[in-house]
Amino acid sequence: MDFHDIGDDARRQYIDARATFEALEAAETQAAGVRGGMYWKTVNGVDYLIRTSTRNAQKSLGARSPETEAIHNSFVQRKEAAQHRVKDLGEAVARHQRMNRALFVGRTPTIVVDILDMLKRADISEHFTVVGTHALYAYETAAGVRLRSAAVATRDVDLLWDTRKRFRLATQLKRLDSSMLALLRKVDKTFSLIDDQRYTAVNSKGFEVDILRREVQEQDPHPAQLSEAADDFWVVQARNAEQLVSAPRFSAVVVGATGHMARMNTVHPLAFARFKRWLAHRPDRDPLKSGRDTLQAETVEELVRDYLPQLANAPRDAT
Repeated sequence: MDFHDIGDDARRQYIDARATFEALEAAETQAAGVRGGMYWKTVNGVDYLIRTSTRNAQKSLGARSPETEAIHNSFVQRKEAAQHRVKDLGEAVARHQRMNRALFVGRTPTIVVDILDMLKRADISEHFTVVGTHALYAYETAAGVRLRSAAVATRDVDLLWDTRKRFRLATQLKRLDSSMLALLRKVDKTFSLIDDQRYTAVNSKGFEVDILRREVQEQDPHPAQLSEAADDFWVVQARNAEQLVSAPRFSAVVVGATGHMARMNTVHPLAFARFKRWLAHRPDRDPLKSGRDTLQAETVEELVRDYLPQLANAPRDAT
């Protein structure tokens, strides 16, 4: 296959940028643990320590005492430290993004990076896995190469929804008072659902977002909508998608042409290749698409063999 090395300068820059991005991820997780606040509230002459949540819920932690004062002081110190670390690392990531762009580190489509970032900010990224052609950007980034353009050419991103976590997703969307389509419109306000294909949203430039699910199993809802909003995705069943739902996970920090970064969660590359080979041999598969399926499977298998040998001994369900 025709793989193009990104070069030493770009590779070094990516390694540094990824390390900083991952440090920011860890800092944001730590900061999430001290969201909300604490304050003292006087009731009948007695001070009580009150813990507040981001949704304005309040809980008393007890009357003022050495123990509650220690809790308050520790919380304030941890919150300030976490906020300071997030701020500093955010600025460092911004600097790395400028260097990424200058050194042509990445080429993941900007719209995809923005969608991944939206999923993270909305705290729903765990519910969706990139399973289509765009997963190749995660694999090539991890390998430090560029794949042939024919292998990655596509105008849609496929997101596999894990129906096993449907209640958690519904709860989070309700907490946000939003729908999946509304969140997508924060990325690009022109996204709208296709009337006769309600699992697909398309923007004014023709880029599509497809939401897929495994074929119905016991306890799975059917038909299934992502939220209670009237205008939201109805998710389509994808043949043999259970193979992808149960496949080992693979994650990489991808970089867009603008230098911005996001974490892409997808499936193990050999699980991807296996699924693509199955797809290519389906008798009802469009011949034009089956040729690309085969190309992608062969490309990923060779990529693992030559650049990601640590992934060659794949778990059983990825082979």
